[in-house]
Amino acid sequence: YQSDMKVKVEAAKLYTYPDLVVRCGEAQFVDDKFDTLLNPVVIIEVLSPSTERYDRGDKFGHYRKIPTLREYLLVSQNKPHIERYLRQDDGKWEFSDATGLDAIVELSSIDCTLPLSEVYEQVTFAEDDEG
Repeated sequence: YQSDMKVKVEAAKLYTYPDLVVRCGEAQFVDDKFDTLLNPVVIIEVLSPSTERYDRGDKFGHYRKIPTLREYLLVSQNKPHIERYLRQDDGKWEFSDATGLDAIVELSSIDCTLPLSEVYEQVTFAEDDEG
């Protein structure tokens, strides 16, 4: 889903609008309006100067309370760089990142390979920002 799909973090009584949301199986919604998802598996946020601190901090803290969430990605706007957080079976989060247009992010929770060259396909960076 794109950024017009709300996600409800029940444990925090919070509603958010992630940039991208992936779910597996049958979608669970708050009501019959089908605009507020309860069971995301992957959430992707594109970092911006005004949201980066919140996306990395409090917002991720809230997202970690969603039982179905397996992966959280933070996508840089300034250079080809994606940070990935993967929930382990014991509930701990493992960090990895990918930098450069030749890099690939493996989204194991949805069996997907995400080449950064495709993520940033129509993006032009300043020469010293290409990572």
